[in-house]
Amino acid sequence: MSLTVLVLALVAACNHDPAIAEGPSSNPVSDATAADPLAAPSDVKAPPADAQKSASGLAWKVLTPGTGATKPGAEDEVTVHYTGWTTDGKMFDSSMKRGEPATFPLDGVISGWTEGLQLMVEGEKRRFWIPVDLAYKGRPGKPAGMLVFDVELISIKAAPKPLPAPEDVAAIPGDASVTKSGLAYKTLTPGDGEKPKANDTVKVHYTGWTTDGKMFDSSVVRGKPATFPLAKVIPGWTEGVQLIGLGGTTRIWVPEELAYKGKPGRPKGMLVFDVQLLEIISPPTPPKDLKAPPANAERTASGIASVVLKPASGGAKPGPTSVVKVHYSGWTTDGEMFDSSVSRGEPAEFPLNRVIPGWTEGVQLMSVGEKRIFWIPEELAYKGKPGAPQGMLIFEVELLEIVTP
Repeated sequence: MSLTVLVLALVAACNHDPAIAEGPSSNPVSDATAADPLAAPSDVKAPPADAQKSASGLAWKVLTPGTGATKPGAEDEVTVHYTGWTTDGKMFDSSMKRGEPATFPLDGVISGWTEGLQLMVEGEKRRFWIPVDLAYKGRPGKPAGMLVFDVELISIKAAPKPLPAPEDVAAIPGDASVTKSGLAYKTLTPGDGEKPKANDTVKVHYTGWTTDGKMFDSSVVRGKPATFPLAKVIPGWTEGVQLIGLGGTTRIWVPEELAYKGKPGRPKGMLVFDVQLLEIISPPTPPKDLKAPPANAERTASGIASVVLKPASGGAKPGPTSVVKVHYSGWTTDGEMFDSSVSRGEPAEFPLNRVIPGWTEGVQLMSVGEKRIFWIPEELAYKGKPGAPQGMLIFEVELLEIVTP
């Protein structure tokens, strides 16, 4: 689970969310997928008679026995190759097609994957039939109905041991300060620097517990600080982190109404966080010409306008399916920045055929080292999609590298 809400909105099409009782067969299964791992299996419509089934309704069949002895736990991280189909034989996702295994914690995927992968050992390949109530449960925009996956378990990384909960995790102590909103906080280590503002991006180390002392997330355990805009996290974080001086550590008690508000799949009730503020990153300055492209802007036949901010020294340009590495910031015409790899301090990498059409077309105009500002009409952006930035969008883009031509 991550605290960031919008990391890379424009690459939403790239977000692979793999749907992400025992008795294995000793014989590999032979069907169409043996010749073509992306082809729908012959038994895609329903579990065959020789499939095994758990009490939850999950069905499976061993395709290739494994060589390992250890099975993953519910919180372990696994690396897998997989392909998923709907029961009409349509493939909707495949790490095999991308040519890169997927790695994720088992408690961060759909429940059919969480249950099914725990039955496997390294080197094993299984076919799973996952009923809709263990998959996406009719969620709009997700594959519908029962889903079928071929999954190969490549490796298991044991979940790190959780950090012990603080003694005052169960309730707000008497020496904590409480704000008007109901947020409580206590300084553990004073900071000697400035405090962030609501529109800043921050780099922090943090650990979060529920009031029963269970740790549910920790950048400290992962060994990697988290960077995110304060305006894009839960309200308790937006308010609470602004109370911390640079370099300081504060314990924050976040009431449920300032946390996840009972949202399914999220930690429940009041949450307790220890937060260390490592860095404050001010947002990029919005361009002057937000309302409309200037008169000197280049325009394409589709309606994209652009101005070169930093020319390149020449060289190759990406194609429509190239994988590129970029730094970018995006604004709506009212000046609100909705996303920025610059603020996160980490470039974005993605294939140009998996982003909004305005990006697919616009980035092909650039050479490595070039920086441009784009005005992308709504019909080449998110087309009014609920939850996405609305209207014409403005992006500053720097092309750092063509990873794959």
